[in-house]
Amino acid sequence: MIEIKNVQYIYNAGGDDTKEALRDVSLTVQDGEFVALCGHNGSGKSTLAKLMNGLIEPTRGTVTVDGLVTSDKKNLFDIRKTVGVVFQNPDNQMVASVIEDDVAFGPENLGLPPAQIEERVQWALASVGMQEHRKGTPFRLSGGQKQRIAIAGVLAIKPRVMVLDESTAMLDPVGREEVLEVVTRLNREEGMTVIMITHFMEEAALADRIVVLNRGMVAGEGGKEIFADRALIENAGLELPLSARVAADLRERGLALDGNVTLPEELINALCR
Repeated sequence: MIEIKNVQYIYNAGGDDTKEALRDVSLTVQDGEFVALCGHNGSGKSTLAKLMNGLIEPTRGTVTVDGLVTSDKKNLFDIRKTVGVVFQNPDNQMVASVIEDDVAFGPENLGLPPAQIEERVQWALASVGMQEHRKGTPFRLSGGQKQRIAIAGVLAIKPRVMVLDESTAMLDPVGREEVLEVVTRLNREEGMTVIMITHFMEEAALADRIVVLNRGMVAGEGGKEIFADRALIENAGLELPLSARVAADLRERGLALDGNVTLPEELINALCR
């Protein structure tokens, strides 16, 4: 679905104050996969998100979305219908004072007929559990509810890929849980490809595959077993999930815990065994 090949990105290339954000990054994402991109601030995560739907072009290398090269301007309309991005601050993504109008904004810009727009708005709001708020204003909602509306706005375009760029970073624990439940369900039940950019390792543990970025390069990737490499995670400026940290500390003290331990229930089961 997405292929990133030998990509370099330099901010202000050719200027006096240049910054290399990505260096020789290669990465593929399969159709229907749930991938978490993790890294400290400045590791290149958000730059990678913008490259994935053509908001910026690589300085060197290629980014291909469903066979379309992002650096070719004539492909951008189709690429942005394929890859929707939800950013960190939900307030910055609101364009209308009524929720249903906000969700309808994308389909309207695609030039869809009114009946189809109405159908997509209903479906998108139902998908995030916000249909009862459709006539309300987004500015009276909680942070988690606002982000769910932002996700509905992207869903209404019916993209095949959703990129969440630190979309839970500004939310409280309840809001984070609401958004993660929606995203996980869309991947598992709707088959949507999800790329979640986060520095919360508990969130990353929900993904099929975890990619760790460090200083603009891919430092490692794999399933939840990647958390067994404590040095890799900590060298990237990240923390292991709490359950994985407890398990690692117990192992260092001689307790033979079996299996990969990332989530609280896995730790409980390993301790009981």
